[in-house]
Amino acid sequence: MSIGIIGRFAARIVTAAIAFLLLWSAANAEENWPRSFTNVDGSQTEIPAKPRKILSTSVSLTGTLLAINAPVVASGSAANGQFFAQWAAVASERKVENAWPAGKVDLEAVYAAQPDLIVVTTSGAGSVKDQLGVFRQIAPTILVDDGALSWQGLATELGRATGLESEAAASIKDFDAYVAAARAKIKIPDGKANIISFNGAGQSNPIGRATGPHAALLSALGFDIEDPDPAWHTQAERRDDFVWANYEHLVDLKADTTFILRVDDRKAAAFRNDPVLANVPSVKSSHVYGLGVNSFRIDYYSGREIVDGIVANFGH
Repeated sequence: MSIGIIGRFAARIVTAAIAFLLLWSAANAEENWPRSFTNVDGSQTEIPAKPRKILSTSVSLTGTLLAINAPVVASGSAANGQFFAQWAAVASERKVENAWPAGKVDLEAVYAAQPDLIVVTTSGAGSVKDQLGVFRQIAPTILVDDGALSWQGLATELGRATGLESEAAASIKDFDAYVAAARAKIKIPDGKANIISFNGAGQSNPIGRATGPHAALLSALGFDIEDPDPAWHTQAERRDDFVWANYEHLVDLKADTTFILRVDDRKAAAFRNDPVLANVPSVKSSHVYGLGVNSFRIDYYSGREIVDGIVANFGH
């Protein structure tokens, strides 16, 4: 055997060894227990071992936990007592128990689930942070703010808490690839687009900000998002995701395309057919679309549904 062949063979062995060591290091980092998790309030939660039975106290957290293949055994549900439709089938397949509807806590359900990790959010109707002390007597409990994070940011945090860093990264990579593939299939209309949660006259009508998660997804698909005037905001606290605007401000929007949250194209007709909005550019051009019935909160599953709807409307 020549020296050159021996050298190449040795180089391949070294390369393979390095690759193995890198994979081993990543796996070892994920199996580094116990570990300390920094909660959103600055406190620390020690998690003694990789969780095997997770209780998600809020329905808004569960989709992301499922997306990273976390071992969720029970979850809070929406106010109507149901899981979010975009991932309900996944929860059923994985035998996730329905612990309680939003706004109610069933401690018997907590004990029955025998969790080794409980996840609580500070925001939304599903927040049960006032029960933190009780939960922490049962199992290690972490506190996150899913309202302040994209689903990708939440997945990364939950991945660190559960030892599923690789799974979290893989779910984000898969989603990004899905968006990129969709972008290649669509033709973006001219002008800007806006995003509205349309509630009609006499109510607040939240308008998606350019810094919000819906705008981020549509921007990744190629849309240029109209940013609403922050002065229209009617709530005390400023938000990065929506401007909660009075109905009267909808006539001031200029975008040529409008996406309506929480509805399909058929129900988006309520916006198109509102006589007060007849001169809104998107109405005049008949470019008003539903963003999907599960589109109000973006997670891995609803995000893919939104992407599919965009391809259906703008595919070429």
